[in-house]
Amino acid sequence: MKTILAALLLSITAACGTTSTNQHQESSMNRSDAMRIKLASVYVDDQDKALRFYTEVLGFSKAKDVSNGGYRWLTVASPDEPDGTELQLALNADPAAKAYQQAMFQQAQPAANFYADDVQATYERIKKNGGEFTMPPTDVMPGVTIAILNDTCGNLIQITHLAHR
Repeated sequence: MKTILAALLLSITAACGTTSTNQHQESSMNRSDAMRIKLASVYVDDQDKALRFYTEVLGFSKAKDVSNGGYRWLTVASPDEPDGTELQLALNADPAAKAYQQAMFQQAQPAANFYADDVQATYERIKKNGGEFTMPPTDVMPGVTIAILNDTCGNLIQITHLAHR
């Protein structure tokens, strides 16, 4: 039981960004086998429209835009971390992708979750840029604020602030 509680406490403190120096040193010792998230994807119904939304409304930067025949690899990234994690704006041309995207939207499930230091300020900036929110900034539990917007390309996007991150 103590092992389970210790593991749970470690996962909570890691999620909140409050790991001790020893824990950080232990995890950085095995850097050669560490995995990192470099790319995440959302399906979109129109890549050009999605690129405009994610760059002009949300403020991301175009990272990659490569075409090969009828296929287009299109990604955006945070301007603050241009070499960081990219978001692929994948065309939902596959029937399974389209069905998944539509089901998630109908169930009000966000396709992606972005973090912001100040959800209210981010909300105001995005609204000013033409973004439409389905849920304004809302405190859902102590220290957690979320807002949800429609990306106009078939997805809901959640913006989150964790006070203890």
